[in-house]
Parts: sequence; C-alpha cells; structure tokens
Amino acid sequence: QLQLVESGGGLVQPGGSLRLSCAASGFTLDYYAIGWFRQAPGKEREGVSCISRSGGTTNYADSVKGRFTISRDNAENTVYLQMNSLKPEDTAIYYCAADKITTVQAMCVMPYMDYWGKGTLVTVSS
Repeated sequence: QLQLVESGGGLVQPGGSLRLSCAASGFTLDYYAIGWFRQAPGKEREGVSCISRSGGTTNYADSVKGRFTISRDNAENTVYLQMNSLKPEDTAIYYCAADKITTVQAMCVMPYMDYWGKGTLVTVSS
C-alpha cells in the first residue's frame, strides 16, 4: 500500500501553534519531495510549503513565511509542518503530498504530485 496520513490538526486560537505530521507507508519517503497544501472553505487548493528529498531546500508561500517551518525525518518516514502564530486565514484542510522529482526547481508543482493524503482540518478561531 502507498499511503500518506496527516495528523495533528484541530482547533486553535489565533496566535497559537500546531504541528502537523505526514507519515508515509508502503514507500520510502527519501525518494520524494514532500509538499504541504491547504484548501480553505470555498477556496482553491494552494501550496503552503515544500521540502526537497534531502531536506536541503525548502520553500514557503508568502502568507506563511516566518511562521511555518517544514522539516523531515526520513528515518521515521515522516514530514512535519510546525505552524506558529496562527491566523484565522490559516483555517483550511491541510494535505501532504509526495513528488518524485528530478530537480528542486520543479518540486511540489501541485498537478504533478504523485501521492496525496486525505487531509487534516485546522481551524483557527477565537
């Protein structure tokens, strides 16, 4: 089985923090760049962050830069998204996805992601 499973979502107040996890099974995560995407109610899905297979390259959407940190632990076959200083506009279903890419410049292009998790809901509200 090839699966990605997100966890760690929930309800948090503005300014709070959550850590999302993306655990892979059935394949070795080392071969893949991993991206986090989100879809807010009534909105299109958008990219949030991406990390290269080695962890040496990361990128972030402007809206989360400085607040979110992506990391990976290939020994545990898991990628994380630490989310700090959360805002109501961060409310969304968060998805992780795996991308078997050839270059870091082309990683985490949404239509070309190979595997997707089912998502975890993050709600930021007071």
